[in-house]
Amino acid sequence: MTDDRRPRDAEPSPLPPFDRRNDGEIRPTERLAMNRTGSFDWDLDTGTLDVDEAGLMVFGVDPATYDSRPGSLLEHLEPAERARLDVTVDEAITGGSSSYSVHFPVPLDDGTTQWTHVQARILRSGDGRAHRIVGIVRDATAEVTHSAFILDLEKRRQRQTNIVERTTSAMSRAVTVDDVTAALTGSGGLARLGADGLALGLVENSTLNIVALSGESLEVLDGLGSGTLDRDLPLADTIRSGRPRFITSLSALARRYPELEPHLGRLRFRAAAYLPLVAQARSLGGLALFYRERTVFNADERILCLGLAAIVAQSLQRAMLFDEEREFATQLQSAMLPSRIQEVEGGEIAVRYHAAWSGRQVGGDWYDVITLPKNRYGLVVGDVQGHDTHAAAIMGQLRIALRAYASEGHPPATVLARASRFLSELDTERFATCTYAQVDLASGAVKVVRAGHLGPLIRHVDGRVGSPQVRGGLPLGTSTDLLDEEYPETRLDLVPGETFVLYTDGLVEEPGADLDTGIDALRNEVSRGPAGAEALADHLSERLWERWGSGDDVALLVLRRSPDVGTSHAPRLHQYIHQADPEGLSDARAIVRQALADWDMADFADDAELVTGELLVNVLLHTEGGAVLTLEVLPEPVRRIRLSVQDRSSAWPRRRTPGETSTSGRGLLLLDAVATRWGIEPRGEGKAVWCEIGPPPPPATTPPPAVR
Repeated sequence: MTDDRRPRDAEPSPLPPFDRRNDGEIRPTERLAMNRTGSFDWDLDTGTLDVDEAGLMVFGVDPATYDSRPGSLLEHLEPAERARLDVTVDEAITGGSSSYSVHFPVPLDDGTTQWTHVQARILRSGDGRAHRIVGIVRDATAEVTHSAFILDLEKRRQRQTNIVERTTSAMSRAVTVDDVTAALTGSGGLARLGADGLALGLVENSTLNIVALSGESLEVLDGLGSGTLDRDLPLADTIRSGRPRFITSLSALARRYPELEPHLGRLRFRAAAYLPLVAQARSLGGLALFYRERTVFNADERILCLGLAAIVAQSLQRAMLFDEEREFATQLQSAMLPSRIQEVEGGEIAVRYHAAWSGRQVGGDWYDVITLPKNRYGLVVGDVQGHDTHAAAIMGQLRIALRAYASEGHPPATVLARASRFLSELDTERFATCTYAQVDLASGAVKVVRAGHLGPLIRHVDGRVGSPQVRGGLPLGTSTDLLDEEYPETRLDLVPGETFVLYTDGLVEEPGADLDTGIDALRNEVSRGPAGAEALADHLSERLWERWGSGDDVALLVLRRSPDVGTSHAPRLHQYIHQADPEGLSDARAIVRQALADWDMADFADDAELVTGELLVNVLLHTEGGAVLTLEVLPEPVRRIRLSVQDRSSAWPRRRTPGETSTSGRGLLLLDAVATRWGIEPRGEGKAVWCEIGPPPPPATTPPPAVR
């Protein structure tokens, strides 16, 4: 529009004349001029632009000085605006458009800016060439200003709507009071509220406690506000009166509340809104929102603040009710579980109970440690169906009943059968799973029964973790209903230093994965964890329950038999080899070889490994249980290896003379050939075959006592 497009071989075509009347009526051009609207005719062939007086007035150009050149008309425009206008016109002409419309600002002589609107029609010849543009030009300042106002108003309302929506969404996910404060003060909390700082105070027994402060420089208020409600401070005053206070002058705030005056100089805020938090006519506390740039609170902003306070108050009321219910449920759960676990002689026990993160944090999982006759202990871990107070109540009754049956001295199978009958007779449709073990820490004997529950894990002294094949029966309650109360016992041996782990399924159930994946993860963590029972229980809780156990409660019991490590001069190790463990035999031989290498007795490793294999194979083939391998170094003056294999069979090996083609019967002959000394001893319910490998003892040396 600023270029002079003027081929001189064409004459401009005149516009049709306006209808001029002499009867006193207002002519059309006058009507347009009165509305600051004019017209123009731009001849592209000659490059001349004719504008009527009204149009020149819109452009702020004196008619007496205008020379019909487009450049003269727009010389007051900013260069950027002139370039934008040129691009708009050129694109319309070259693009084949029949019209264009554009708004642009025109600086006026009085220093103001006028928004101008051009609406043009492009006239083309038969071949499509543009040769003329006609249109109107008008003052659109009022329209644009009003539009800008509307846009700004809509922008403010959209911002307020976003604040309410984001705050409502965050509060809807808050379950506890801690969740509410975390949503307000955590990442993005202040941005959601549209504030630069906040303080949250809660009322309890006529006392105000400031539970959250967030925002730069608000730490200067730390310690202020908490205390009785009669303190002369703005938040307490707002809570007492139940009326909001909107502060736009910190100096006025200091005059009203002198206690604040020494601290306000360090605050980097200019305005604040003190809002009471009220839900169902109950005063919960107060919320203070601080702003760095705001100097006024208009009606919409006050309504927004009150709406935010209502959202926070409702969330707090819901969270407080949940916390009260959860505290009741937690106390109920604690009352149902043992108040303390006694210390055990010959070992250490650690127990853990973790409530589910969701729901009321109460369920049917339980643990127990029962003192039994003959210095034995009963270990129980179980789970009643359900996650509610009813499950917890049934769990409490079942735990007490099982404890009573076990204390009477019944064998494990009888204990679970009677517990199943007890649960079946209760007025409930719930069932329970359970694993019960009787442990003799003096001998290491363990009798285990299962009722539809997960089996135990055993961590050996070398860090390996085994899953013994423990036979099981039906869950408690259902077994009685189905007339199948058989709970077969499985005999295990816990050697000194080994750890016995019982747990409920909440510790191994990973969302989206099968149970075997969780059990493998538990085995790995038991193997990697520390040796002590308490330390291992903490390790498992941290690595597994906090990882995926939020959906279920967890009961965990860890028993470690006290290790028997001997001394630096006479070291000792124990290893249990389960009959159903195919790798146990090779592991035992490897353990013996490695131990002798560590004890600087590797010269005897071949003989010791050979004897170990022979004695263990004899037990695993000819008895109905596993074996306990004990390897120790006898003290000086002559260091020798003493190797013992204990089993639960009372049948002693017999010396035979095998034929050339016999495949067995050479075990005792091998002992005669390799060992310096060997023998057989009765041991508890079974026997132990022992041998010594190394230099012979001095002639006057008395044979050492049997290893206990």
